[in-house]
Amino acid sequence: MSTTAQTTSITELAERVDEAARRVAGLDPEARKAAEELKEAVEAVHRAGLITIVRRMRADERARELLFELVDEPEVRMLFMLHGIIRPDPMTEASRVIDAIRPMVRSHGGDVELVRVEDGVAYVRLKGACTGCSAPAVALREGIEEALIERVPAITRVEVLPPEPSPVLIPLSAVRFGRDDGWVRAIPVEQVPDGRITPLHLTAKDGTEQEAIVVRLGDRFTAYVNECAHQAMPLDDALLDREAGTITCPWHGFSFDAESGECLSMPGAQLERLPLRIDDGHVWIKVGS
Repeated sequence: MSTTAQTTSITELAERVDEAARRVAGLDPEARKAAEELKEAVEAVHRAGLITIVRRMRADERARELLFELVDEPEVRMLFMLHGIIRPDPMTEASRVIDAIRPMVRSHGGDVELVRVEDGVAYVRLKGACTGCSAPAVALREGIEEALIERVPAITRVEVLPPEPSPVLIPLSAVRFGRDDGWVRAIPVEQVPDGRITPLHLTAKDGTEQEAIVVRLGDRFTAYVNECAHQAMPLDDALLDREAGTITCPWHGFSFDAESGECLSMPGAQLERLPLRIDDGHVWIKVGS
């Protein structure tokens, strides 16, 4: 391997790809068509070879673990993403876009919350200067919509949800739950540390037991079955990266999106999410069906 290849960063490589694409776009129609056909042919060969390598490595017990490690390397991950072998889930991609544009939105006195992504539609909730019918508010909304549609291929439309109503506190004793509803009063909210993973052993009224983890990022709480999607190993000591929004399994290094549970190391793997709600200052988690 040449010294240049060894020292070229992933960012520099990506910039070279972008620059080459821009230069091709500036060619005359015939030259551009020939360049694009050459690009597609080379990419097809590379993709077929990569798919064969991945399939063979996944089928071999000795090679599978190495494959999982390789996917965490930025260069390998970028290569797999370029060829569609790894596809980040739309929620993860949209969250990154929102995080990127949030400083701009806040600088105009507004804010935006990504609620969910379903069937190609991103549902967002707007606050502050983003609401209303004034020209600046409309411009902010259009900018948010344009950023999501342009940067996340799976998103074709953006829907703005109405503002959340002010919370009304209802004593928990006034709410009557079914005997077998499966909801377990798990832990006081104040005992769930921010930016940490909290393992819990839960027992429902019918005796059903469940090992779970609660992930807290600010005021966002998520619960999962305490098993890595790779080999069902416990996640008690998993690493939670607040900045990246990821959970990394301590056993084999699998990385998961902290809010969706989607595996970022291997397509198709997913942490099993548990229903969670906050009531009366406590985290409640539903166990069983």
